[in-house]
Amino acid sequence: MSFENVRVPQQNLLGKPGWGLRIALSALDGGRIGIASQALGIAQACLDLMVAYSRSREQFNRPICEFQAIQWMLADSKTEILAAQQLIDKAAWLAERGRRFSSNAAMAKLYASETATRVADRAVQVHGGYGYVNEFRVEQLYRDARITRLYEGTSEVQRIVIARGLLRGE
Repeated sequence: MSFENVRVPQQNLLGKPGWGLRIALSALDGGRIGIASQALGIAQACLDLMVAYSRSREQFNRPICEFQAIQWMLADSKTEILAAQQLIDKAAWLAERGRRFSSNAAMAKLYASETATRVADRAVQVHGGYGYVNEFRVEQLYRDARITRLYEGTSEVQRIVIARGLLRGE
């Protein structure tokens, strides 16, 4: 789409003339906090399902939640979820106060989306073969987690945003 010789009344401008890209990028920053929050919700849902399933599924006459390998998956997932929450909270806190938050939003989106993917992968692992059948929600959550690494900028783009901010002294 292109516009030629278009006049926009002063009262309808979103910002100063020539600031279009800056405004568009700012909208992406806010969207990244939203995507990070979505990824966090997916990760939490996966953890909740892992806990419930590991308590009810038995192997060798005991619930699989008693096995160290399962406990470590649960512990790693809980730790990563809490860390992602902290990054999201920091980015949102900065945004609400009108402070620079591009790098923080990118860090929150990067970490939360990659956390969601790791936790969803663990959820499939804990569920075993049931993790691949659509009667179990972890199959859908696994796909949902993966897409959060793509929209509002891929993980690689988030790393570029973070590095540029770091090099600018943010």
